[in-house]
Amino acid sequence: MILHTLIDYDVLRVIWWILLGVLLVAFAVTDGFDLGTGTLLPIVAKTDIERRVVINTVGPVWEGNQVWLVLGGGAIFAAWPQLYAVSFSGFYLAMAAVLLALILRPVGFKYRSKREHPAWRSAWDGALFVGGFVPSLIFGVALGNVLQGVPFRIQPDMQIFYEGSFFGLLNPFALLCGLVSVTMLVMHGASWLVMKTDGVVASRARAWGMRAALATAALYALAGVVLWRGVPGYRIASAVVTQGPSNPLFKTVVTDGGAWFANYLAHPWTMAAPLAGLAGALLAWVGLARRWERATMLLSALSIAGVILSVGASMFPFILPSTIQPQAALTVWDASSSHLTLFIMLVGTLIFLPLIIGYTTWVYKVLWGKVQEADIRDASRHAY
Repeated sequence: MILHTLIDYDVLRVIWWILLGVLLVAFAVTDGFDLGTGTLLPIVAKTDIERRVVINTVGPVWEGNQVWLVLGGGAIFAAWPQLYAVSFSGFYLAMAAVLLALILRPVGFKYRSKREHPAWRSAWDGALFVGGFVPSLIFGVALGNVLQGVPFRIQPDMQIFYEGSFFGLLNPFALLCGLVSVTMLVMHGASWLVMKTDGVVASRARAWGMRAALATAALYALAGVVLWRGVPGYRIASAVVTQGPSNPLFKTVVTDGGAWFANYLAHPWTMAAPLAGLAGALLAWVGLARRWERATMLLSALSIAGVILSVGASMFPFILPSTIQPQAALTVWDASSSHLTLFIMLVGTLIFLPLIIGYTTWVYKVLWGKVQEADIRDASRHAY
């Protein structure tokens, strides 16, 4: 017996759909507080010492957190090649903007304290803000476009053509999703700073985090209403083939106003995802108000996970719909790599993912504790 036949092809496809969601959630939860902290930097820290306190809360861990972004991109490339081809070509300029913003972060961390001149440090503080705010916004905008569908088509020979533009991505619903992403990660970054700092920085972070938590709940609810009332979903109108080859053109797809909510009606347990997104934000507000530290961090992480997983729960089995050729919409069943490829990747994941989680957990344990101004004044007790 060939080993990869031990797991059915359709089961492997669902497993990798779940793993992709896990990687996206892991990236948003870990690197999300880095991005939120960068966005909050000029708001919660007014003096040079305060800003160095904020920077040193994330400085030792931000690089490790980006491992999840690399893993997510790699998973899309290897497990869902057609999704990779459409998204990384159609969102090319948006991805370039994200990468340029992310590049500012390591440069800002490394060079900010090389000189004591206020203008020099202020410029790098601005770079760190851009490095936090821009990716937070664009990731949400991208997710909003995924929910609406993307203008691409696939020819019979499987050539993929994207017919959209960068400014076409900046539509009202996508920008609303971008605002949800920004407020959500600001809430998460504030929760991190409350847990990792004290004094005036923690006080300001708590105040802004409470605002961001309420904004997240309100904007997420608004986005749900707009999605329900104003954004058409997609539905497979032909027989669903789960074991066949990966050819998106072997099905018929129609648009349907209520399609993105059909899974919730058919499988009520999936409502746990949007409820977690909304309740997590509201409970994070309560946690910040009552000065819970670790619990608030967990609640904001719950909100992030719920928001992201609600997208997957709404769209399943779709991964990326097409607005100009609905038949070409990519789904779990027709956009994956081969049976053997998915199996080999799963074996590698089962070996290396626990190692990554274990090492990451150990790093956070070693670096546990608050960053205080006394640590910054002692050159031997800080990195930046």
